[in-house]
Parts: sequence; C-alpha cells; structure tokens
Amino acid sequence: MVYDGVNLMGLLIVASATALPFGSENTTAFRDFWFTCWLFLVCFAYLGCCWRYGGMTMGMRAWKIRLISEDGGPVSWPACLLRYLVALVSLSVFGLGILWALVDRKKRCWHDLAAHTLLIKT
Repeated sequence: MVYDGVNLMGLLIVASATALPFGSENTTAFRDFWFTCWLFLVCFAYLGCCWRYGGMTMGMRAWKIRLISEDGGPVSWPACLLRYLVALVSLSVFGLGILWALVDRKKRCWHDLAAHTLLIKT
C-alpha cells in the first residue's frame, strides 16, 4: 500500500494541477465536492485499470502479488469498483477491514470478500 500510495500521490498532484484552473481559487479536497470526486475518480482509474488489465498495481508487482477473481479469471470492472469502494470503508474505520485478513482463513480483507477476489503469490 505504501508503494501504491507514492504512485497515487504523483497522480493526484498531476490531477490537481489539471483541475485547478477550472475551479475557484480556494479549491480544496474534501471542501469542494466536485474536486474531491475528481480525485477519487483518478484513484479509481489507476487502481481499477491495474487490477482489471494487469491483475496488479506497481506495489503489488514489487511484492509479487496478483489479484484474481474467485473463479481464477481477471477481475471485472464492477468488481473493481466494489473493491475500491469497500476498501475506502475498510480504511475509514481505522483499517479494521484490512486487519480482517489476520483472522480470515484465506487472508481476505473486507474488500476482497465483497468483490469475490483473492490475492495470490506469483
């Protein structure tokens, strides 16, 4: 998550620079609804494309982890969106959804359970 966080920060800087000329001079994330939506959309675009087309983000690639659907195939777009949204919830409750992997037999987080996905070692 740290590796992908660094990538996302770079993308969010570019996305902010792209959007700021179209907003007001006080455009701030979490204060400006549309700007915040734009930033969440950019995050989903990065993560969703990585999960859907490669099965792994840059951080997952470094740790040799691949995301697959429970049936062994690539993850669908609806599953990517569901995984992203539930991951936001997982993180917003102090990471409890992430920590759930410590008690799950298959080491799945809440977002993996909701989207019917699995992380495997490659």
